[in-house]
Amino acid sequence: MSGLTYVSTRGAAPELGFADVLLAGLARDGGLYVPKQWPSITVEALERFATMRYAEVAVEVMWPFVEGSIEYDAFAAIVADSYATFEADEVVPLRDLGDNLWLAELFHGPTLAFKDIALQLVGRLFDHELTRRGEKVTIVGATSGDTGSAAIEALRERATAEVFILHPAGRVSDVQRRQMTTVDAPNVHNIAVEGTFDDCQDLVKALFADDSFRETRNLSAVNSINWARVMAQIVYYVTTTTRLGGGVGRPVAFSVPTGNFGNVFAGYGAQRMGTPISQFVVASNRNDILTQFLTTGTMTIGEVHPTLSPSMDIQVSSNLERLLFEIHGRDGSAIAEMMARFRSEGTVTVDTGRLDLLADHWSAGRVDDARTSETIARLYEQQGVLIDPHTAVGLAAAREARADASVPMVVLGTAHPAKFPAAVEASSGVHPQLPDRLADLFDREERLVTVANDYVAVRSLIENTLDTAR
Repeated sequence: MSGLTYVSTRGAAPELGFADVLLAGLARDGGLYVPKQWPSITVEALERFATMRYAEVAVEVMWPFVEGSIEYDAFAAIVADSYATFEADEVVPLRDLGDNLWLAELFHGPTLAFKDIALQLVGRLFDHELTRRGEKVTIVGATSGDTGSAAIEALRERATAEVFILHPAGRVSDVQRRQMTTVDAPNVHNIAVEGTFDDCQDLVKALFADDSFRETRNLSAVNSINWARVMAQIVYYVTTTTRLGGGVGRPVAFSVPTGNFGNVFAGYGAQRMGTPISQFVVASNRNDILTQFLTTGTMTIGEVHPTLSPSMDIQVSSNLERLLFEIHGRDGSAIAEMMARFRSEGTVTVDTGRLDLLADHWSAGRVDDARTSETIARLYEQQGVLIDPHTAVGLAAAREARADASVPMVVLGTAHPAKFPAAVEASSGVHPQLPDRLADLFDREERLVTVANDYVAVRSLIENTLDTAR
């Protein structure tokens, strides 16, 4: 096996190359794949990146992760094609908010959310690899709002994949739901689950754990459990840091609205590769299991509370397992035991020594709905800038938790404000408008099936749909 290989966070799954990891999604032992070694970015490369176009940097940053699975020229072409779909030439524009605070606008892709940055690439990588193999997969994903529409947009009309997206019924915004359910493509299937996002995520994991179903239906995943998603998100941490730090090693801090932990773990990956990042602020809403963990070392599953920032209404953050793997010395058996205990008992505690490994660079903040609304209103009043509720959580946490005001603090703007018009208008008095290409979204016909939060019911629905599609 040439090139970088990948290992499971639970230590018992086979070591794979990038192409197999891409198509596998979740590891066979229930763990998540991570690179066996972290590649490094040299200071000289960081200096060059400061003046290069986003897609060019993306090829260089990601190439060590994919080398051996795809030819360089083919990969470069796929990357260029992926980011040509973005309305902003810079792909991720930076907006100066004053006081050394910056907004990284990650929402200029086709579905107006940061998930496009990874999924426009991942969809094309799937298509490339499956076409090369002459295979077809069944994509199953869970979404708290944005992943679903981004995955559907990336995979619609592709002959290599049937796509099933599970979302929690009544717990995503109307815009988020319609961006999924109004796509008229024969390979796209929307499932509304009568439960929470965590229920949807558990159903997806159960489908992957069902070996017979996984094998016969050639299952694959587009959630952030898929390593390729994290890989693609590493890039904007690198480009943003080099632009604000001048590419000469000056540190930059990031505040990340966080639900499933994949976005902020990508920042950790960028830091491990050599990007000078001094602080991560993990910004949570009322569903603050991550804030609890980073401040106390204990995770306890509680009730999922609906909030103004629904994409973060999560109690089980899958990608945290990747960070736990790192701070436990990459001991897969220890992580497998910890995750089993967490699932069976609903709580787990990491010892203080392990948590101390994060103390120098990691902070956390909890932002309730009242402060979310106040943050939206304050920014619009002072600067005329509208932000969505998730970005507002990140901005409020950044103001509160930043460690050094002399270091640029970047708030990741994760979604266009028009994806959450009711919350934004209630806070600011301004109704954010969708781009012209989505102006008729509420006139389009919806296509979805509602099912109970029941594994057998969901599996049967997928199997019957696949059998009918043959």
